[in-house]
Amino acid sequence: MFLPPQPKSLFRFFISFPPTYIKCLCTSTAKTPLPLNRLHALCSTEDRDKVPSCELVLVSALKSCASRLAIAQGRQIHCLVLKTGFNSNTFVQNSLINMYVKCGHIGDAKSLFDSCVNLDSVSWNIMIIGYVKLGRFDDARHLFEVMPLKDCVSYTTMIMGFAQNGCWKEAVGVFKDMRGAGVMPNEVTLVNLISASSHLGGIWGCRMLHALVVKLHLDRFVLVSTNLLHNYCVCSSLRDARYLFDELAERNVVSWNVMLNGYSKAGLIELARDLFERLPAKDVVSWGTMINGYLQLNRLSGALAMYRAMLCDGLGPTDVMVVDLMSACAREKATAEGFQLHGAIVKAGFDCYEFVQATIIHFYAYCGTIDLACLQFELGIKDHLASRNALIAGFIRNGMIEQARQVFNEMPERDVYSWSSMISGYTQNEQPHLALELFHGMIASGMKPNQTTLASVFSAIACLGALNEGRWLHEYVFNNCISLSDNLSAAIIDMYAKCGSINIALEMFYEIRDKASTVSPWNAVICGLAMHGRTNLSLEIYSDLERRPHIKQNSVTFIGVLTACCHAGLVDLGKRYFKSMISVYNIDPGIKHYGCMVDLLGRAGKLEEAEEMIRSMPIKADVVIWGTLLAACRTHGNVNIAEKAAENLARLEPSHGGGRVLLSNIYADAGRWEDVLSIRSAMQGERINKSYGYSGIV
Repeated sequence: MFLPPQPKSLFRFFISFPPTYIKCLCTSTAKTPLPLNRLHALCSTEDRDKVPSCELVLVSALKSCASRLAIAQGRQIHCLVLKTGFNSNTFVQNSLINMYVKCGHIGDAKSLFDSCVNLDSVSWNIMIIGYVKLGRFDDARHLFEVMPLKDCVSYTTMIMGFAQNGCWKEAVGVFKDMRGAGVMPNEVTLVNLISASSHLGGIWGCRMLHALVVKLHLDRFVLVSTNLLHNYCVCSSLRDARYLFDELAERNVVSWNVMLNGYSKAGLIELARDLFERLPAKDVVSWGTMINGYLQLNRLSGALAMYRAMLCDGLGPTDVMVVDLMSACAREKATAEGFQLHGAIVKAGFDCYEFVQATIIHFYAYCGTIDLACLQFELGIKDHLASRNALIAGFIRNGMIEQARQVFNEMPERDVYSWSSMISGYTQNEQPHLALELFHGMIASGMKPNQTTLASVFSAIACLGALNEGRWLHEYVFNNCISLSDNLSAAIIDMYAKCGSINIALEMFYEIRDKASTVSPWNAVICGLAMHGRTNLSLEIYSDLERRPHIKQNSVTFIGVLTACCHAGLVDLGKRYFKSMISVYNIDPGIKHYGCMVDLLGRAGKLEEAEEMIRSMPIKADVVIWGTLLAACRTHGNVNIAEKAAENLARLEPSHGGGRVLLSNIYADAGRWEDVLSIRSAMQGERINKSYGYSGIV
């Protein structure tokens, strides 16, 4: 037996304890060892009526074991409880169950729970809480359902468990049952309920919760008010959020940061800045929120100014903050600022973190300095998988597909991102056969593709026009229950459209139309229909898109719309769409949009207007645009504009034989045979040949 021999008269031994010693037993902490031999002496006295502190001492001792995770000492006290007969005491047995739960021995706790006769609500709650904290939610739910008398703690624990497991509706359902049973919620209940409600969305639900909080007088708890504030921000009801914030009787730094984050996420950086300046005590989260707000709006200079101000305020950056800033420098190609941040990262010791090192490699590769990206990889920890993936992506971005494949082949292990990067690289570099071959190798290796991988493979199949491969892959997605993201849905629609199965593409679109949250699937079907000459249906679907304000059009949308107008010769409608793109949707036209307009005007014979559009473009016209105008001149026999177009075409690409042949044909149509002979002779003298046409399918 682990206990030493006891004195003959335990009661006499006990009553000799000074009061301060009993207090010491009752208040033992994680740093205070438990004097088990004296605890045994204290609890072994036969005259328990004279020892009212025994129960308190045992409970305190078990609490200490639970806090220290001292399972061995806890088991010893359990033996002592059984030996001294305190196992029938409800407080002691609950402390024993709690000790086993806190120490992670839920099986022992359940065995003790099942053996107890006198169970109260505390006993049930301890077990339910234990199951929830260990992630055994089904066991917690079963115990909750058979619990005879549920109290506030029981309901709150289940609401918290449902919320932690992503069962938001179930959490709200338990709260409704709680109210129906007449059990009064407390501040912890409302905090978990508000958290669950924030994932369901809906401003009216948030307002009803706010009313309930006020009715129950729980708005005095800053934690409840702060969660309610966060809920308003999630619902994008910043006016209600600000009203609540201004009415808060007590604000802590978290409350300020939640309101700051609400403004920042909504892009209202000036309101966020005004609130930030009023913040009495700024922490690193406050500064990080402001920096992230500027980065969201692509205002790198503002973000860096905030970063410098934070350093002057005596606060250092976090690893996440420097990664966000480095990524923004990569997007803006701000090499000087990126160099300085790299130095700050090394000084702070963040360069040893895997994702930070990968971000540095990504920065140098994105800025076109692939040699520095390679140097960073060589100097860093080569075991980091993320670093190798970043280097592969960097090589691909710089058109170095062979070097990317070499790094891929040398990888000791690969994840789905490694495979996806290489497959995407082959697709982007117009090597769809290799992309498809690598994908089959990925499947053979046992690696399961993700949505990004599959989107790249569908794009490769679309380039090949391999309809059978596309059908097989679509079936693979269905059989493996891979959820359809908007990008993946768009890739499947695009594949069917480019492989000639426009009706299947339409069926696919109609299936996912109401589930789509972004414009990608809409773009795919609008462009596909335009490519197949089904202008009316393409524009009809675009009109349907306009009636959905939650989905924003982008530049690709208008390429499809303008292409549809071009094929149908709808000049006025095309002009109207082109103007609305700028004035209504604030989208700056790109070279492809101008190309569509030049083609539209050229086909309609409005060559002067097409030429004027090219001259007034804010960007320099490329070979395609001048070639389009030249082809339109051939159709409509306009020699004057054709000569100007051919001249600009030759200036951009002197070896462009197709343009010269086209101009000679225009001269021939006009009967200007001397000019035809001059062009042909010049082509022979310069040994310029017209590229032969070929089919990508036959």
